[in-house]
Amino acid sequence: MEPRGYRMVVSTEFDYVTACGIAERHLLEWLRSKNYDPSGLDEGRTEIAPHATLDRDSESGRKGAYSRWRMRETHSADSGTWQSTLIVRSGLAEDEGRTWVQVDVEHQPPEGQFPTRANTPNIVRSLLNALEARDAQADVTTAPVFVEADDVDDTIEELCDSNRRMPVVMATVPYGKDPDDWSRTVVEPLFRNLHGLAVLYVLTPEAQSKFNAALEFHPVFGGGVRTYLPGLDPAWKPDAQRHPVMSRRTIEAAPRRAASILAALPQRLSSRQPLPAALLSIPRQRTRPRLAADGTDVVRLRSDMAAVTALLDEAERAESIRVDEINGLYAELAKAEQASNELRGENEELYDKVQESQRLIRFLREQLQAAGDFAAAHASAAPAEIDYPKTFSDLLDRLDELPSISFTGNAKITRALDSQSVDNWLYVAWDGLLALDHFARSSADGAASGDFLAWCKSDASSVFPFPTAKVAMRESDTVARKTKLRNERMLPVPKDVDPAGQVFMQAHLKIGGGNTIAPRLHFYDDCLGSGKVYVGYLGPHLRNTLT
Repeated sequence: MEPRGYRMVVSTEFDYVTACGIAERHLLEWLRSKNYDPSGLDEGRTEIAPHATLDRDSESGRKGAYSRWRMRETHSADSGTWQSTLIVRSGLAEDEGRTWVQVDVEHQPPEGQFPTRANTPNIVRSLLNALEARDAQADVTTAPVFVEADDVDDTIEELCDSNRRMPVVMATVPYGKDPDDWSRTVVEPLFRNLHGLAVLYVLTPEAQSKFNAALEFHPVFGGGVRTYLPGLDPAWKPDAQRHPVMSRRTIEAAPRRAASILAALPQRLSSRQPLPAALLSIPRQRTRPRLAADGTDVVRLRSDMAAVTALLDEAERAESIRVDEINGLYAELAKAEQASNELRGENEELYDKVQESQRLIRFLREQLQAAGDFAAAHASAAPAEIDYPKTFSDLLDRLDELPSISFTGNAKITRALDSQSVDNWLYVAWDGLLALDHFARSSADGAASGDFLAWCKSDASSVFPFPTAKVAMRESDTVARKTKLRNERMLPVPKDVDPAGQVFMQAHLKIGGGNTIAPRLHFYDDCLGSGKVYVGYLGPHLRNTLT
């Protein structure tokens, strides 16, 4: 089921009280622009027009504070109801003082009809500018920001930030066109449906070559636009398929249609993306009608009964919509599971082919030896045969086969993977350890320069190759700064390596993904000192800002 609603989730460095004041001021201006009467707003429900109501609730306590405004507009019985919600929420301890702001707009159609797609509400544009909104390291603005040559490194860091929630939409300027004129006449109209859904940039001609050189597998040029989704891996060529490109020809052929197509993916992502923990902890809104202040008892009772009946009708319609959404999500989940099973089958077939290839290599070696060609039989270019462990417990027992690897982690955590392991985790872990051992020996002998990632990219790793997409040499800045997250990665090493008996092991291998375990192998390169690589952790993914 394709999402039809609009959702914006951003943060601001303003404190909660300041952010609430800004949000309420712009909400009142927005209501007045719609010719609604916002006077007398209070907790509970306020009728701001004959066809519109505004519900407000708030709470403040030890777990933080929030304020929420929800407007419902029903112009006629046939039009359905438009529901717009604005939430300001104080951040949790791990949010480092950030305040969260969420805006939702959805259409609740009459029974039997399909909901209308929601456009970006005008209040979003005013809020983004007033709140100096951010998504991770990036500013979320209403006008696209030019990326100059000096800004390319920072922009790439934003693109690779693991805490990024929003896509980054990058436009380019065609050869011979004035950047300011192209941005004003082409890019801004093209981006008009993306406000609050994406980070918007225009790459200047001077920055384009530097940007594309750094992202050789993910380039954009020639007046085209590329949408960079979260989780960008610049070193992995297959990852480029996830980040769609729109050509200049498509944009100029039908600008309005191109703008609609460009907004579809960010809108779908915003609706499917899990909310930050602070926003998830807000309780459901339970609107209460205000008591009638005048009239006889009978009049008051009738008024209260009518209000309660209206609330019950709203709850029934909302429940029906949520049921449809849940059914749609179940259908999507079934498709995803089917695709996962197909990929798992393909993966197993690939490993079977690898094993068959290794048997063929062994046969050919024997034939070459029988023919007396020992040099060809044992040439270093031939891939090594690998006898994989049967379990993670077996893997730990066989680490003495890797003299340059020293395991200092918690063996119990690693052995527990045997009850959780899926797909090819065991093979990937052993491949990673073989590669690290070969790297450590090469580095100690002076045959390797640079870190493990550089070694994986070089021809020297051909005997025990390991995919560069599964190598991360550093954690995000947020993980490195936050004490709780950093402490989890302070892992043991011998005291002759570090007097503290532990080091910050941010370098890690991505052993698996796709579920809540997503195991990681954290290591410390001490090849220039002790000549070893220390593996301080092999187990489920350690906590980060998304878990």
